[in-house]
Amino acid sequence: MKKFLVLYLAPASILEEWSKTDAQTRKTEEAKMRGQWGEWMKVHHSAIKETAGAGSTKRVTKEGITDTKNDVMLFSIVEAESHEAAAEIFQSHPHLGIPKSSIEVMPINHLPGTEGL
Repeated sequence: MKKFLVLYLAPASILEEWSKTDAQTRKTEEAKMRGQWGEWMKVHHSAIKETAGAGSTKRVTKEGITDTKNDVMLFSIVEAESHEAAAEIFQSHPHLGIPKSSIEVMPINHLPGTEGL
């Protein structure tokens, strides 16, 4: 099995707009998505090795460290037979219900000498 990095993306502007939605509406819709996510996980749990939220972002350059924003909400590590098979796992993912969201799937390619670190 090969390993893949999965990034769950949603535009920061969409999330900011969502945060202004009526609290009860947000609560109801977020509970619905959590339920859908749980159902999705039941089907795909064997491929998902890790999932976590991405917090605030720091950009590091030669000039220094600054606060920044990007569209990454979550990440997962998955195992699949191929890149295509890994991507197919996410075609029906509830995250795609967020307007303008996407999911990116990339092979994890270890640098020589870093395997197992």
